[in-house]
Amino acid sequence: MISKYTIQLKLITEIFWRFILLGCVSFGGPAAHIGYFHRTFVKKLAWLTPDTYGQLVSLSQILPGPGSSQVGFALGLHRAGLLGAVAAFIGFTLPSFLLMYCLAIYVDVATQASWLVNVMYGLKLLAVVIVFDAILNMSTSFCKALSAKGIALASAFTLILFSGYYVQLTVLVVAALIGLAARPVDQHRPAKKRLGAKVVWWPLLLFFAVFALSMLFATQGSYAGLAAVMYQNGSLVFGGGQVILPLLQQSTGEVLSHQELIFSYAAAQGVPGPIFSIASYIGATVIPSAPMHGALVATLAIFLPGFLLVLALHNTWQSIMSKPSIAGISWAVNASVVGLLAAALYDPLLTYAVQSLFDYVMVILGIASLRWAKVNVLVLLVGFILIGFLRWL
Repeated sequence: MISKYTIQLKLITEIFWRFILLGCVSFGGPAAHIGYFHRTFVKKLAWLTPDTYGQLVSLSQILPGPGSSQVGFALGLHRAGLLGAVAAFIGFTLPSFLLMYCLAIYVDVATQASWLVNVMYGLKLLAVVIVFDAILNMSTSFCKALSAKGIALASAFTLILFSGYYVQLTVLVVAALIGLAARPVDQHRPAKKRLGAKVVWWPLLLFFAVFALSMLFATQGSYAGLAAVMYQNGSLVFGGGQVILPLLQQSTGEVLSHQELIFSYAAAQGVPGPIFSIASYIGATVIPSAPMHGALVATLAIFLPGFLLVLALHNTWQSIMSKPSIAGISWAVNASVVGLLAAALYDPLLTYAVQSLFDYVMVILGIASLRWAKVNVLVLLVGFILIGFLRWL
Protein backbone atom coordinates (compact mmCIF):
# COMPACT_ATOMS: atom_id res chain seq x y z
CA MET A 1 0.00 0.00 0.00
CA ILE A 2 1.35 3.41 -1.01
CA SER A 3 1.90 5.63 2.02
CA LYS A 4 0.62 9.20 2.21
CA TYR A 5 4.24 10.41 2.31
CA THR A 6 4.99 8.71 -1.02
CA ILE A 7 1.91 10.32 -2.57
CA GLN A 8 2.93 13.71 -1.16
CA LEU A 9 6.46 13.33 -2.55
CA LYS A 10 5.10 12.46 -6.00
CA LEU A 11 2.84 15.50 -5.91
CA ILE A 12 5.69 17.82 -4.92
CA THR A 13 7.98 16.35 -7.58
CA GLU A 14 5.34 16.80 -10.26
CA ILE A 15 4.72 20.40 -9.15
CA PHE A 16 8.44 21.16 -9.31
CA TRP A 17 8.92 19.78 -12.84
CA ARG A 18 5.74 21.37 -14.18
CA PHE A 19 6.88 24.76 -12.91
CA ILE A 20 10.51 24.48 -13.94
CA LEU A 21 9.39 23.72 -17.50
CA LEU A 22 7.15 26.80 -17.39
CA GLY A 23 10.02 28.80 -15.91
CA CYS A 24 12.10 27.98 -19.01
CA VAL A 25 9.53 29.14 -21.57
CA SER A 26 7.34 31.75 -19.79
CA PHE A 27 8.30 34.88 -21.71
CA GLY A 28 6.12 37.97 -21.82
CA GLY A 29 5.74 39.18 -18.24
CA PRO A 30 3.17 38.59 -15.46
CA ALA A 31 0.02 38.77 -17.61
CA ALA A 32 1.43 36.15 -20.00
CA HIS A 33 2.51 33.95 -17.06
CA ILE A 34 -1.05 33.90 -15.74
CA GLY A 35 -2.18 32.74 -19.18
CA TYR A 36 0.42 29.95 -19.22
CA PHE A 37 -0.71 28.81 -15.77
CA HIS A 38 -4.37 28.78 -16.83
CA ARG A 39 -3.65 26.70 -19.93
CA THR A 40 -1.47 24.21 -18.01
CA PHE A 41 -3.14 23.82 -14.62
CA VAL A 42 -6.80 24.59 -15.38
CA LYS A 43 -7.38 23.45 -18.94
CA LYS A 44 -4.78 20.70 -19.39
CA LEU A 45 -4.30 19.17 -15.92
CA ALA A 46 -7.59 20.27 -14.25
CA TRP A 47 -5.83 20.78 -10.91
CA LEU A 48 -8.47 23.38 -10.01
CA THR A 49 -11.63 24.92 -11.45
CA PRO A 50 -11.68 28.16 -13.46
CA ASP A 51 -13.51 29.90 -10.59
CA THR A 52 -10.91 28.84 -8.04
CA TYR A 53 -8.12 29.92 -10.37
CA GLY A 54 -9.84 33.29 -10.84
CA GLN A 55 -9.87 33.73 -7.07
CA LEU A 56 -6.13 33.06 -6.86
CA VAL A 57 -5.47 35.61 -9.61
CA SER A 58 -7.64 38.21 -7.85
CA LEU A 59 -5.74 37.63 -4.62
CA SER A 60 -2.42 38.27 -6.38
CA GLN A 61 -3.73 41.54 -7.79
CA ILE A 62 -4.66 43.11 -4.46
CA LEU A 63 -1.55 42.10 -2.53
CA PRO A 64 1.93 43.60 -2.87
CA GLY A 65 4.50 41.31 -4.40
CA PRO A 66 5.22 39.50 -7.68
CA GLY A 67 1.76 38.82 -9.11
CA SER A 68 2.41 35.80 -11.31
CA SER A 69 4.78 34.19 -8.80
CA GLN A 70 2.13 34.62 -6.11
CA VAL A 71 -0.34 32.80 -8.35
CA GLY A 72 2.20 30.00 -8.85
CA PHE A 73 2.87 29.84 -5.11
CA ALA A 74 -0.89 29.68 -4.44
CA LEU A 75 -1.28 26.92 -7.04
CA GLY A 76 1.37 24.82 -5.32
CA LEU A 77 -0.24 25.57 -1.95
CA HIS A 78 -3.64 24.47 -3.27
CA ARG A 79 -2.22 21.27 -4.74
CA ALA A 80 0.16 20.02 -2.02
CA GLY A 81 0.32 22.45 0.89
CA LEU A 82 3.33 24.53 1.91
CA LEU A 83 5.93 22.14 0.44
CA GLY A 84 4.05 22.22 -2.86
CA ALA A 85 4.11 26.02 -2.78
CA VAL A 86 7.88 26.04 -2.17
CA ALA A 87 8.39 23.55 -5.03
CA ALA A 88 6.36 25.77 -7.37
CA PHE A 89 8.39 28.85 -6.39
CA ILE A 90 11.78 27.15 -6.85
CA GLY A 91 10.80 25.58 -10.16
CA PHE A 92 9.37 28.73 -11.71
CA THR A 93 12.14 31.05 -10.46
CA LEU A 94 15.25 28.92 -10.92
CA PRO A 95 15.80 29.42 -14.70
CA SER A 96 15.53 33.23 -14.55
CA PHE A 97 17.57 33.30 -11.33
CA LEU A 98 20.45 31.49 -13.04
CA LEU A 99 20.26 33.61 -16.20
CA MET A 100 20.32 36.90 -14.26
CA TYR A 101 23.13 35.59 -12.06
CA CYS A 102 25.22 34.74 -15.13
CA LEU A 103 24.63 38.21 -16.55
CA ALA A 104 25.88 39.75 -13.30
CA ILE A 105 28.98 37.55 -13.24
CA TYR A 106 30.01 37.47 -16.90
CA VAL A 107 28.79 40.82 -18.29
CA ASP A 108 30.60 43.78 -16.78
CA VAL A 109 28.67 46.92 -17.76
CA ALA A 110 31.41 49.06 -16.22
CA THR A 111 34.00 47.96 -18.81
CA GLN A 112 32.38 50.18 -21.43
CA ALA A 113 33.23 47.71 -24.21
CA SER A 114 31.93 49.22 -27.44
CA TRP A 115 29.63 46.31 -28.30
CA LEU A 116 28.19 46.25 -24.77
CA VAL A 117 27.58 50.00 -24.73
CA ASN A 118 25.53 49.71 -27.89
CA VAL A 119 23.59 46.64 -26.73
CA MET A 120 22.77 48.55 -23.55
CA TYR A 121 21.63 51.45 -25.72
CA GLY A 122 19.02 49.16 -27.28
CA LEU A 123 17.99 47.67 -23.94
CA LYS A 124 17.49 51.12 -22.40
CA LEU A 125 15.09 52.04 -25.20
CA LEU A 126 13.25 48.75 -24.65
CA ALA A 127 12.89 49.57 -20.95
CA VAL A 128 11.20 52.88 -21.87
CA VAL A 129 8.76 51.00 -24.13
CA ILE A 130 7.89 48.42 -21.48
CA VAL A 131 7.38 50.92 -18.66
CA PHE A 132 5.26 53.21 -20.85
CA ASP A 133 3.08 50.26 -21.85
CA ALA A 134 2.75 49.24 -18.20
CA ILE A 135 1.60 52.76 -17.27
CA LEU A 136 -1.08 52.71 -19.97
CA ASN A 137 -2.31 49.26 -18.92
CA MET A 138 -2.36 50.07 -15.22
CA SER A 139 -4.00 53.48 -15.67
CA THR A 140 -6.81 51.81 -17.62
CA SER A 141 -7.42 49.43 -14.72
CA PHE A 142 -6.64 51.61 -11.70
CA CYS A 143 -7.43 55.20 -12.76
CA LYS A 144 -10.95 55.05 -14.11
CA ALA A 145 -12.38 57.66 -11.74
CA LEU A 146 -11.29 61.30 -11.81
CA SER A 147 -10.26 61.07 -8.16
CA ALA A 148 -7.96 58.14 -8.96
CA LYS A 149 -6.38 60.13 -11.80
CA GLY A 150 -5.78 62.95 -9.31
CA ILE A 151 -4.02 60.61 -6.88
CA ALA A 152 -1.82 59.26 -9.69
CA LEU A 153 -0.85 62.74 -10.92
CA ALA A 154 -0.16 64.04 -7.41
CA SER A 155 2.00 61.01 -6.68
CA ALA A 156 3.95 61.43 -9.93
CA PHE A 157 4.65 65.16 -9.42
CA THR A 158 5.65 64.63 -5.80
CA LEU A 159 8.16 61.94 -6.72
CA ILE A 160 9.57 63.96 -9.62
CA LEU A 161 10.12 66.98 -7.36
CA PHE A 162 11.31 65.08 -4.27
CA SER A 163 13.34 61.92 -4.74
CA GLY A 164 14.11 59.37 -2.06
CA TYR A 165 13.00 55.97 -0.84
CA TYR A 166 11.17 57.36 2.18
CA VAL A 167 9.38 59.91 -0.01
CA GLN A 168 8.00 56.98 -2.00
CA LEU A 169 6.97 55.21 1.18
CA THR A 170 5.25 58.39 2.43
CA VAL A 171 3.38 58.82 -0.86
CA LEU A 172 2.01 55.26 -0.61
CA VAL A 173 1.00 55.73 3.03
CA VAL A 174 -0.78 59.02 2.26
CA ALA A 175 -2.59 57.36 -0.65
CA ALA A 176 -3.71 54.53 1.65
CA LEU A 177 -5.08 57.07 4.15
CA ILE A 178 -6.95 58.86 1.37
CA GLY A 179 -8.43 55.55 0.25
CA LEU A 180 -9.39 54.69 3.81
CA ALA A 181 -11.23 58.00 4.16
CA ALA A 182 -12.82 57.95 0.70
CA ARG A 183 -13.96 54.31 0.52
CA PRO A 184 -15.20 54.68 -3.07
CA VAL A 185 -18.44 52.76 -3.45
CA ASP A 186 -18.01 52.18 -7.18
CA GLN A 187 -14.79 50.28 -6.54
CA HIS A 188 -16.31 48.08 -3.86
CA ARG A 189 -18.05 44.88 -4.86
CA PRO A 190 -19.04 42.71 -1.94
CA ALA A 191 -18.26 39.06 -2.42
CA LYS A 192 -19.51 35.96 -0.72
CA LYS A 193 -17.79 35.14 2.50
CA ARG A 194 -16.31 31.69 2.73
CA LEU A 195 -17.71 30.03 5.78
CA GLY A 196 -15.07 28.80 8.16
CA ALA A 197 -12.26 30.59 6.32
CA LYS A 198 -9.80 32.23 8.66
CA VAL A 199 -6.66 34.28 8.40
CA VAL A 200 -3.49 32.29 9.07
CA TRP A 201 -1.97 34.66 11.58
CA TRP A 202 1.63 33.51 11.91
CA PRO A 203 2.73 34.47 8.36
CA LEU A 204 0.88 37.80 8.64
CA LEU A 205 2.59 38.64 11.93
CA LEU A 206 5.92 37.49 10.49
CA PHE A 207 5.41 39.77 7.48
CA PHE A 208 5.04 42.87 9.68
CA ALA A 209 7.73 41.82 12.14
CA VAL A 210 10.35 41.33 9.41
CA PHE A 211 9.36 44.61 7.75
CA ALA A 212 9.80 46.48 11.04
CA LEU A 213 13.14 44.75 11.62
CA SER A 214 14.30 45.58 8.09
CA MET A 215 14.04 49.29 8.84
CA LEU A 216 16.92 48.90 11.31
CA PHE A 217 19.36 47.60 8.69
CA ALA A 218 20.58 49.97 6.02
CA THR A 219 24.25 49.01 5.67
CA GLN A 220 25.00 49.03 1.95
CA GLY A 221 27.01 46.05 0.77
CA SER A 222 26.21 43.78 3.74
CA TYR A 223 23.99 40.70 3.74
CA ALA A 224 21.66 42.25 6.33
CA GLY A 225 21.39 45.52 4.41
CA LEU A 226 20.80 43.70 1.13
CA ALA A 227 18.09 41.49 2.65
CA ALA A 228 16.44 44.51 4.32
CA VAL A 229 16.30 46.56 1.11
CA MET A 230 15.00 43.66 -0.99
CA TYR A 231 12.36 42.74 1.61
CA GLN A 232 11.15 46.35 1.77
CA ASN A 233 10.92 46.52 -2.02
CA GLY A 234 9.02 43.24 -2.18
CA SER A 235 6.60 44.54 0.46
CA LEU A 236 5.75 47.73 -1.45
CA VAL A 237 5.36 46.58 -5.06
CA PHE A 238 1.69 46.96 -5.98
CA GLY A 239 0.48 46.44 -9.52
CA GLY A 240 3.05 44.03 -10.97
CA GLY A 241 6.76 43.47 -11.37
CA GLN A 242 7.28 46.55 -13.57
CA VAL A 243 6.79 48.74 -10.49
CA ILE A 244 10.00 47.37 -8.97
CA LEU A 245 12.09 49.82 -11.04
CA PRO A 246 11.28 53.08 -9.18
CA LEU A 247 11.69 51.38 -5.80
CA LEU A 248 15.04 49.87 -6.74
CA GLN A 249 16.19 53.18 -8.18
CA GLN A 250 15.95 54.85 -4.79
CA SER A 251 16.98 51.95 -2.55
CA THR A 252 20.05 50.75 -4.50
CA GLY A 253 21.34 54.09 -5.76
CA GLU A 254 24.49 53.92 -3.62
CA VAL A 255 25.60 50.52 -4.91
CA LEU A 256 24.20 50.35 -8.47
CA SER A 257 24.64 52.95 -11.21
CA HIS A 258 21.73 54.00 -13.43
CA GLN A 259 23.48 52.11 -16.20
CA GLU A 260 23.59 48.85 -14.25
CA LEU A 261 20.02 49.21 -12.97
CA ILE A 262 18.46 49.87 -16.37
CA PHE A 263 20.54 47.10 -17.96
CA SER A 264 19.40 44.58 -15.35
CA TYR A 265 15.78 45.76 -15.56
CA ALA A 266 15.68 45.42 -19.34
CA ALA A 267 17.38 42.02 -19.14
CA ALA A 268 14.81 40.83 -16.58
CA GLN A 269 12.09 41.69 -19.09
CA GLY A 270 13.74 39.51 -21.70
CA VAL A 271 14.37 36.31 -19.74
CA PRO A 272 11.57 33.81 -19.01
CA GLY A 273 10.04 33.73 -15.54
CA PRO A 274 9.39 36.45 -12.96
CA ILE A 275 10.71 40.01 -13.30
CA PHE A 276 11.60 39.88 -9.62
CA SER A 277 14.57 37.72 -10.61
CA ILE A 278 16.32 41.05 -11.13
CA ALA A 279 17.17 40.55 -7.44
CA SER A 280 19.60 37.81 -8.47
CA TYR A 281 21.57 40.30 -10.56
CA ILE A 282 21.50 42.94 -7.82
CA GLY A 283 22.55 40.54 -5.08
CA ALA A 284 25.47 39.17 -7.10
CA THR A 285 26.59 42.73 -7.93
CA VAL A 286 26.26 44.11 -4.40
CA ILE A 287 28.19 41.20 -2.80
CA PRO A 288 31.03 40.67 -5.33
CA SER A 289 33.08 38.62 -2.84
CA ALA A 290 30.34 35.95 -2.69
CA PRO A 291 28.00 36.62 -5.63
CA MET A 292 25.97 33.40 -5.36
CA HIS A 293 25.28 34.05 -1.69
CA GLY A 294 24.29 37.62 -2.48
CA ALA A 295 21.99 36.49 -5.29
CA LEU A 296 20.28 33.93 -3.04
CA VAL A 297 19.80 36.39 -0.17
CA ALA A 298 18.39 39.10 -2.43
CA THR A 299 16.06 36.72 -4.29
CA LEU A 300 14.63 35.07 -1.18
CA ALA A 301 14.18 38.44 0.54
CA ILE A 302 12.32 40.10 -2.32
CA PHE A 303 9.91 37.18 -2.83
CA LEU A 304 9.29 36.44 0.86
CA PRO A 305 6.79 39.22 1.77
CA GLY A 306 4.44 38.45 -1.12
CA PHE A 307 4.45 34.75 -0.26
CA LEU A 308 3.82 35.37 3.43
CA LEU A 309 0.74 37.42 2.54
CA VAL A 310 -0.60 34.72 0.18
CA LEU A 311 -0.05 32.11 2.87
CA ALA A 312 -1.90 34.25 5.42
CA LEU A 313 -4.87 35.32 3.29
CA HIS A 314 -5.44 32.72 0.57
CA ASN A 315 -8.47 31.25 2.35
CA THR A 316 -10.14 34.47 3.37
CA TRP A 317 -9.38 37.17 0.81
CA GLN A 318 -13.01 37.46 -0.38
CA SER A 319 -14.35 38.34 3.05
CA ILE A 320 -11.48 40.79 3.59
CA MET A 321 -12.06 42.56 0.27
CA SER A 322 -15.76 42.88 1.06
CA LYS A 323 -14.81 45.49 3.68
CA PRO A 324 -15.16 49.03 2.24
CA SER A 325 -12.09 50.28 4.12
CA ILE A 326 -9.80 47.62 2.61
CA ALA A 327 -11.28 48.09 -0.87
CA GLY A 328 -10.71 51.83 -0.54
CA ILE A 329 -7.08 51.41 0.49
CA SER A 330 -6.45 49.03 -2.42
CA TRP A 331 -8.10 51.48 -4.86
CA ALA A 332 -6.01 54.47 -3.75
CA VAL A 333 -2.68 52.63 -3.48
CA ASN A 334 -3.09 51.15 -6.96
CA ALA A 335 -3.76 54.65 -8.35
CA SER A 336 -0.69 55.99 -6.54
CA VAL A 337 1.42 53.20 -8.00
CA VAL A 338 0.58 54.44 -11.51
CA GLY A 339 2.07 57.80 -10.51
CA LEU A 340 5.08 56.02 -9.01
CA LEU A 341 5.76 54.31 -12.32
CA ALA A 342 5.18 57.54 -14.29
CA ALA A 343 7.83 59.29 -12.19
CA ALA A 344 10.28 56.47 -12.96
CA LEU A 345 9.48 56.81 -16.67
CA TYR A 346 10.59 60.44 -16.47
CA ASP A 347 13.66 59.79 -14.29
CA PRO A 348 15.78 57.77 -14.87
CA LEU A 349 14.38 56.35 -18.12
CA LEU A 350 13.58 59.35 -20.34
CA THR A 351 16.29 61.58 -18.89
CA TYR A 352 18.96 58.89 -19.14
CA ALA A 353 17.98 56.62 -22.04
CA VAL A 354 16.34 58.85 -24.66
CA GLN A 355 18.78 61.42 -26.03
CA SER A 356 17.94 62.04 -29.69
CA LEU A 357 15.10 62.23 -32.22
CA PHE A 358 16.06 58.74 -33.44
CA ASP A 359 15.66 57.42 -29.89
CA TYR A 360 12.15 58.89 -29.67
CA VAL A 361 11.22 57.38 -33.04
CA MET A 362 12.45 53.92 -31.96
CA VAL A 363 10.51 54.18 -28.67
CA ILE A 364 7.31 55.20 -30.47
CA LEU A 365 7.69 52.33 -32.95
CA GLY A 366 8.31 49.94 -30.05
CA ILE A 367 5.19 51.10 -28.21
CA ALA A 368 3.10 50.76 -31.38
CA SER A 369 4.48 47.26 -31.99
CA LEU A 370 3.78 46.14 -28.43
CA ARG A 371 0.32 47.65 -28.02
CA TRP A 372 -1.28 47.56 -31.44
CA ALA A 373 0.68 45.02 -33.48
CA LYS A 374 0.81 42.70 -30.41
CA VAL A 375 4.45 41.82 -31.04
CA ASN A 376 5.85 39.47 -28.38
CA VAL A 377 8.22 41.06 -25.85
CA LEU A 378 10.91 38.53 -26.78
CA VAL A 379 10.75 39.67 -30.42
CA LEU A 380 11.06 43.28 -29.28
CA LEU A 381 14.03 42.33 -27.12
CA VAL A 382 15.84 40.82 -30.10
CA GLY A 383 14.88 43.81 -32.25
CA PHE A 384 16.25 46.42 -29.84
CA ILE A 385 19.46 44.42 -29.33
CA LEU A 386 19.87 44.38 -33.13
CA ILE A 387 19.38 48.14 -33.17
CA GLY A 388 22.23 48.38 -30.69
CA PHE A 389 24.48 46.09 -32.77
CA LEU A 390 23.72 48.02 -35.98
CA ARG A 391 24.65 51.21 -34.17
CA TRP A 392 27.92 49.53 -33.13
CA LEU A 393 28.68 48.33 -36.68
